[in-house]
Amino acid sequence: MSVYRVTDLIGTSTQSWEDAAAAALKVAGGTLRDLRVAEVVAQDIHLDESGGLTFRTKLRVSFKYEQ
Repeated sequence: MSVYRVTDLIGTSTQSWEDAAAAALKVAGGTLRDLRVAEVVAQDIHLDESGGLTFRTKLRVSFKYEQ
């Protein structure tokens, strides 16, 4: 029997939403084992005062829960 945990992650990038998602998964993969599914929940762009853009991707990920 397996149990999976679901949690939200937010990745950021100055390049694209895809890079933001990849960054979140890369960091999460360093500490979470057995990542299974990543679902894009939301995307937005943060605009700073100088006109710079930061792409943000919110992901809902599941991974195997170990006791």
